[in-house]
Amino acid sequence: MFTVADQDSAVAFYTEVLGWEVRMDVNWGEGETAGRWVEVAPAGSTARLALNPPMGGEPGGGSIGIEVADLAAEKARLQAAGLVAANEMPAGGPVPAMFSINDPDGNWIWVVQAD
Repeated sequence: MFTVADQDSAVAFYTEVLGWEVRMDVNWGEGETAGRWVEVAPAGSTARLALNPPMGGEPGGGSIGIEVADLAAEKARLQAAGLVAANEMPAGGPVPAMFSINDPDGNWIWVVQAD
């Protein structure tokens, strides 16, 4: 689960910039107890990422890893979308090559070369 300042903006980032899919988007409750549950995921993934307002404190600070078949191609695609690849790590021993990007709320997304 990632905490985000604005669920609509977060959904737009994950779907329009990253190309992920909305898997669930439901409202629940009424009045002061009302809320919204939103889940997104990379196409074909069985894992889901919930995007929720913070329950006190600031949004951001989460971390998730996703595997891609072609790390260099994914890096080029994300950079073309205006994202900055950081923390690049080459493969070494049992650790695969990877880099990170941040969503607009400061959550970390680690992009990892699949075996």
